[in-house]
Amino acid sequence: MNRYPLRLRPAFKDNLWGGDRLKKDYHKQTDMTPLAESWELSCHKDGSSFIENGPYAGMSLADYVKTFPEAAGTRAQAFPAFPILFKLIDAKDNLSVQVHPDDAYALRVEGEYGKTEMWVVLDCQPGAKLVYGFKRPVTKEEFRAHIQENTLMELVNEVEVHKGDVFFIQSGTLHAIGKGIVIAEIQQNSNTTYRVYDYGRKDANGNPRALHIDKALDVTNLEPYHPEESQYPIREEGGAEVQTLADCPYFYTDRISLSGETQRMVGDGSFEGIFCAEGTLALHAGETELSLKKGDTVFLPAGLGAYTLNGQAQCLSMRV
Repeated sequence: MNRYPLRLRPAFKDNLWGGDRLKKDYHKQTDMTPLAESWELSCHKDGSSFIENGPYAGMSLADYVKTFPEAAGTRAQAFPAFPILFKLIDAKDNLSVQVHPDDAYALRVEGEYGKTEMWVVLDCQPGAKLVYGFKRPVTKEEFRAHIQENTLMELVNEVEVHKGDVFFIQSGTLHAIGKGIVIAEIQQNSNTTYRVYDYGRKDANGNPRALHIDKALDVTNLEPYHPEESQYPIREEGGAEVQTLADCPYFYTDRISLSGETQRMVGDGSFEGIFCAEGTLALHAGETELSLKKGDTVFLPAGLGAYTLNGQAQCLSMRV
């Protein structure tokens, strides 16, 4: 196995609520319109990313980690399948109000992981909001009645967002991204979503989009969700300020604010994904050097060893 930084080409999704900001601001090249999602680091059956450089150019990331499981790392190999999916989301319009199941329910009912996720707000319009749980405790009977009467928004907790905000979405939490928000999402490797409210929208054939009321009732936490404030301090790592944004059984995420050079390490335990959210930088590992701009994502295989980042940029780092 040849270990080197893999530049990734994403899989794209044209959900009807998408816009064009991923093309304009994050340099995504596709004729797809609208462009709603860019699956940057993905081994999911519904859309794998592909390798663009080096000896493995043209191979899907899914085939790469299947061929070289050691590239995922020993911790990742402990999962039944590749554990995470990283995507960008452009919400020109409101996303549906939805919920994801936990692992036990999803594996039993859907045959794949549940979905705990986190959002980093990359940009947003002034006053943009998202749905984050309920305002107050509700019963299953209330929940069902408000869904059926199209009054669910009376129950939900809406939060105004700002660039840089971070939200941890535990499985079972009712949620929705509001219009005017661009988000980086790190999540379990799952595409299972139970939709409960969709603003009366219709699909391309003029039919109302399906709701998944019974399954949502099975899995939704009906108590208000009160996330804890992050207690992780900013730490200095050479020419970078680094802050941990999430540390859970499914993924570990850092935000790296780079103003010079910093050296990092990829051990045998896990791969590392690096996403350039702002600015430009150079990534150097062994004989490979990559120039990264806003919107670029690379996969660093487990066991790669030392690498350096150099530039003026803000990045997200993800691993397990």
